[in-house]
Amino acid sequence: MNELEVTMTWSDFKSRYLIGFWKPLPAVIAAGILSTYYFGLTGTFWAVTGEFTRWGGHIMQLFGAEPETWGYFKVIGFEGTPLDRIDGVMIIGMFAGCFAAALWANNIKLRMPQHRIRIFQAILGGIIAGFGARLAMGCNLAAFFTGIPQFSLHAWYFAVATAAGSYFGAKFTLMPMFRIPVKLKKVSTASPLTQNHNVAKRRFKLGMVIFTLALAWGFYTLLDSPVMGFAILCGIGFGLLIERAQICFTSAFRDLWITGRTHMAKAIIIGMAVSAIGIFSYVQLGATPKILWAGPNAVIGGLLFGFGIVLAGGCETGWMYRAVEGQVHYWWVGFGNIIGATVLAYYWDDLGPWLATDFDKVNLLETFGPEGGLLVTYGLLAVAFVLMLVWEKHFFRKRSQKASNVSVEVI
Repeated sequence: MNELEVTMTWSDFKSRYLIGFWKPLPAVIAAGILSTYYFGLTGTFWAVTGEFTRWGGHIMQLFGAEPETWGYFKVIGFEGTPLDRIDGVMIIGMFAGCFAAALWANNIKLRMPQHRIRIFQAILGGIIAGFGARLAMGCNLAAFFTGIPQFSLHAWYFAVATAAGSYFGAKFTLMPMFRIPVKLKKVSTASPLTQNHNVAKRRFKLGMVIFTLALAWGFYTLLDSPVMGFAILCGIGFGLLIERAQICFTSAFRDLWITGRTHMAKAIIIGMAVSAIGIFSYVQLGATPKILWAGPNAVIGGLLFGFGIVLAGGCETGWMYRAVEGQVHYWWVGFGNIIGATVLAYYWDDLGPWLATDFDKVNLLETFGPEGGLLVTYGLLAVAFVLMLVWEKHFFRKRSQKASNVSVEVI
């Protein structure tokens, strides 16, 4: 009897937490908390595009280029290989976490883009987003989700600009040229909706193997280099969170404008609010927040990034977990991201001074004082939350009025 109860308990746990999707709100809050500890124990914030830019630099080295001499890599660093860098091992851990989570849920299937226009969107949108992210010195993570809790003014510039860019991107992608013609197929029988249980079991076991190996790598590294080991373990955690909860910042912005849904956007704001108090505590204990230039680069970069992620259909976290799930479209998005980021790195010496480095790095905790900076940050987050509620109410009221007018015309 006890053995049966243990088996059922494990079955319930597996079904609810390893196979089923996680609710976005607690998952995003967990990501905020984990990113806080990540900062406190590694000295840097959760970020991915900087490392992807370095990967682009390594690729350029294969073709005889010398990216180590470029000004951009002197700013963000280019030493060693991905296995030698905190961001590098963290991202590898993220991919491992995403892969394990997707296997647990049997959520891996090779899915090709439905039309050539989608490949065009993926590559072009990825390039624009990658270029914009690195111009702003961060993507939806370093210049937004983990940038705002660092009390850097540039992250607020980026956030507002990204929202505006995503609005224009949403309107642009609704144009007729992006509508794929629907092809109807005649079938004799309906396709079965059930999964192959044997395949699902094998994939779950493979996911556990990958998860266990990734954890073993993290703990083994922890013995020799605590910072690198913790980065790996955090990366695994981030990967599990974004895949199981399907955390995509693109959907948060895009849905806001197209469907009026604000659930993910609200979760992101709450996640940043939770993270901010943790970062504040670390700063009071002597940690140095990551503050970047509050110049036109943050605004222009945010506009490009917001437009690009909606055109591509995925942000940095979104394309990572979807690519692992077998959605080929997002392989192209990632490819475009690295191209765009590398192009920006190449032209940084020309663009940097008059768009970024000649401007101040504004730390809200220094400008308004520790308590004042914290209050300003929470005040701005509260304003953003209220504006979202107002927009949501306006959107659905307008939709209801439009539906009523159509009904009257029909009558």
